Amino acid sequence: MTQFADPAAPRPGSSGPPDPPEPPESQPTPARSTWRRMRVWGIAHAVDDLYQGLVPASVPYFVLDRHYGYVAASGLTLAATLGSAVPQPFIGLAVDRMRLDWLAAAGVALAGLGLGLSGIVPSYAAVWCLILLSGLGIAMFHPAAGKSAREDAGDSAAAMSVFAAGGSVGFFLAPVLATPALIAWGVGATALFVPPAVLTAFVLLRHRRRQAVPGARAVRDGTDRWGPFAVLTGVEVVRSVAFFGVNTFIELYWIRHLHASRGLAGAALTGFLAGGVGGTLLGGRIADRIGMVRTVQIGGALALPMLAGLLLTPGAVAPLLFAVLTGACLNLPFAVLVKLGQDYLPTRPGTAAGVTLGLGVSVGGLLSPVLGLIASAHGPRGALASLLVIPPLALALGLLLPEPSPHRPG
Repeated sequence: MTQFADPAAPRPGSSGPPDPPEPPESQPTPARSTWRRMRVWGIAHAVDDLYQGLVPASVPYFVLDRHYGYVAASGLTLAATLGSAVPQPFIGLAVDRMRLDWLAAAGVALAGLGLGLSGIVPSYAAVWCLILLSGLGIAMFHPAAGKSAREDAGDSAAAMSVFAAGGSVGFFLAPVLATPALIAWGVGATALFVPPAVLTAFVLLRHRRRQAVPGARAVRDGTDRWGPFAVLTGVEVVRSVAFFGVNTFIELYWIRHLHASRGLAGAALTGFLAGGVGGTLLGGRIADRIGMVRTVQIGGALALPMLAGLLLTPGAVAPLLFAVLTGACLNLPFAVLVKLGQDYLPTRPGTAAGVTLGLGVSVGGLLSPVLGLIASAHGPRGALASLLVIPPLALALGLLLPEPSPHRPG
């Protein structure tokens, strides 16, 4: 009987089976169970950041219903920013040192309860404290959720982009959902937004003991690279300055400079935010194909011509396309920055998420008053035109970013 050689058998003179083929350079395709878990984290992120977006959406109705002055109104925005921005790096450190899987659920519950109850308490001091607590809940959510989402996503930027895009969806839905309710029932309508937070917290607690993903929940070894992480934080800060600036002044630009209707101005804001969601998801897929650092650089390079097109295109309808494209390009590196930050700090994923998802984004919002001064002197077009310096700065910082070192489970 003829014997056929087994191709997997060792060759004569070898001491064992042949080495397996080298894996391809591209990122592994996440399993279906991974996508399910990432959808849960994406929805939770959307609900959490919904409450962050509800603060600016509801502040005008506190002015109308409670007759707050502009200083008092800005104080509510300050309370939300202080609560969400300042504690996040410290919460990230705690998440990295202790097992705090429950913190994301507690954070989203506190964010919803604080914002929801703020519209039904009578005194300004109580409103301010509740909005501060809502911001603290947001600060509790981001580091814990960012760490757990990264564990579930593994090394896939596309999977991580689902989690990051959830935040963009939350910002997008806040004015869409809040404005009709606040118009119909006044500022007390904030109570309608308590149930989503409670339900989301319940779901996260149920999913706390997730199925193990091979190698995903293992502690990663490697050396934390604080220098590149500082540069990356700079990229996130300037990106968020541009995003908050356009988000703040795009409607006023359509109304006061382009002399368009409020409906068309609202469409411009909607298109900008929708483009941001699409850009976040697209950026993750691009990063899996060509690399994370290159994706960050492409976002900075493309944002400049898109923002210039928004300002230079004549008419009130044609610039709508550039509103969408500007949102997409500004958010193209968003998910990538979150994942890249965790690659630079492999032993501190919670700290990295707290900075990139929280502090870096919030600092951009804190600088919005500077744009307000420019708008007071030169109109909303002047404020948007000043943002043209941001994409080249983001690109210059992006060119300083090194590729992350490959990390293996420790």
